[in-house]
Amino acid sequence: MMDLRCGVLQQTPLTTGYWSLDLTAGKLADAARPGQFVHVRVPGLAQASLRRPFSIFGAQDGILRILYKTVGRGTEEMNRLRAGDEVQVIGPLGNGFPLEPKGAPVLVAGGFGVAPLCFLASRLSQKGVLVVGGRTSDDVLACEAFEQMGWRVLVATQDGSRGETGLVTEPLDRVLGELKAAGQTPELYACGPDGMLRAVCERALAIDCRGWLSLDKHMVCGVGACLACVQNLRRADGSTWIGRVCHDGPIFEAREIVW
Repeated sequence: MMDLRCGVLQQTPLTTGYWSLDLTAGKLADAARPGQFVHVRVPGLAQASLRRPFSIFGAQDGILRILYKTVGRGTEEMNRLRAGDEVQVIGPLGNGFPLEPKGAPVLVAGGFGVAPLCFLASRLSQKGVLVVGGRTSDDVLACEAFEQMGWRVLVATQDGSRGETGLVTEPLDRVLGELKAAGQTPELYACGPDGMLRAVCERALAIDCRGWLSLDKHMVCGVGACLACVQNLRRADGSTWIGRVCHDGPIFEAREIVW
């Protein structure tokens, strides 16, 4: 874990309200693994304000990329950053996704949950399918990046403005059916809202495949000290314990999670 002042390289608009922020992060970026996150102190706010956690969207050659949505005061201040500005960043934090799947990789993303999965797709040892969903087309992000990396992309939006109309679980179930017919076992990786994660978890358990879920909890300290992001978890022997998403996760295998 490092605490660095990182320079802003550029801000790139993605869709309405969503932005990609590139930072010069040196060794922090080089050490980052898909599924990890960083804690950013947003300039322009009081020094006593809390840092904001962001999944790592990409990291290469000393450059760290995060994806964010402008939803409140903190992200509004982030949107004012320009090339040459600096932000204080702690990271990389948490664990990461396993990079050697034992089955056919199927990534499931909801909204800006696509961020760590895009980083993951660039590092996985084999290509697979991305199933991505959102409320509207504005909430569907980075599909072109996946396609350029050789991934098959399926899209669902609740209002039908992009891809098929409905929830992301509908194309997901088709993909799982295709893999079953082909005699292949999937390996699921997911990041998004709790309802979607629970649905992915249920499918992983039903077909007895590995499912890796990135849990989204309110994180305050980011290092396991404040206990703001506790999660009920299950050990292999069936006993339960209380973990901290920022310290023990944010990536957990489906069988570990108690909903």
